[in-house]
Amino acid sequence: MSILEIKDLSVSYLGDDYKVRAVDHVSLNIEEGESLGIVGESGSGKSTLMLGILRLLNERTSKTEGEALFRGNDLISMNKKELAKVRWSEISVVFQKAMNVFSPVHTIETFLSDIYKVHRPNAKRQEIRKELTDLLAMVNLPKQVLRMYPHELSGGMLQRTSIAMSLMFRPKILVLDEATTALDVITQNQILSEILEIEEKLHLTRVLITHDMSVVANFCKKIAVFYAGRLMEVGYVEDVLVHPRHPYTRDLVKSYPTFSEDGTGTVISIPGTMIDLKKAYTGCPYANRCDRATEQCRTDRPMEDQMDEHWSYYCHNPLQGGETDESR
Repeated sequence: MSILEIKDLSVSYLGDDYKVRAVDHVSLNIEEGESLGIVGESGSGKSTLMLGILRLLNERTSKTEGEALFRGNDLISMNKKELAKVRWSEISVVFQKAMNVFSPVHTIETFLSDIYKVHRPNAKRQEIRKELTDLLAMVNLPKQVLRMYPHELSGGMLQRTSIAMSLMFRPKILVLDEATTALDVITQNQILSEILEIEEKLHLTRVLITHDMSVVANFCKKIAVFYAGRLMEVGYVEDVLVHPRHPYTRDLVKSYPTFSEDGTGTVISIPGTMIDLKKAYTGCPYANRCDRATEQCRTDRPMEDQMDEHWSYYCHNPLQGGETDESR
């Protein structure tokens, strides 16, 4: 059953004399209890998609159109009071730069307590202290962290504290927007493993936005591949990454570094650059970099094709099974 149903969603950034369509008519269903990884190059619209859905963008310089149905209620058309009840308590976000989240002049306890009291104004100090201590324990942090200031914590501890804060009201959906990108590999794996345990305990639906294909392969069940504001392919990780249908998915997988037994590595980059989203275009946005592009790819927007109910792609000339080794 879908917990979040995104229908024909577009998000544009507005300048004085231009418009950038950062998300371009995207439709995507997120099932309750699933873990979805959203991947793509920088500028592909991954973060903008979730920021637009939660209406965290400046309304004077952006415009969000379409629908985002959370349990049947459209987040895009909600008034601010209704939306405030959904944020934090129902859908929560962990951002990349944890240091920017916290107040540098307040202890962790003071900062988190203030947030708690906004949503639970009648809560007693003892109740809040217990709740915060339990949250820190959930992410393997000692209660002493409550007395510390943000600058006294390491990057991993800060990110754990940020995750604890996002779980304060036991949300139904947890969005991690590049939440572990700045951390070393060991700390990243520790935190993601802890999130898997929390996810099972709290019955969370998780959306992980990342550049790292290995993170999605190891910590997500489904994957959605974005490029230039469009959804290219979506399906189960073992299907999409092993037998991609869209050439961009194949190229993205092949661009991930590989290493041989002697320690030498191979990196295959995708030639060309992303199209300028300030300029109007027709067809597939990947056509100028794709080795399978035809004239139809440059003129006609691809419609959705499905392998099955869980696996779909948008391509006029899709790969057939076993074409992942095809050279570019």
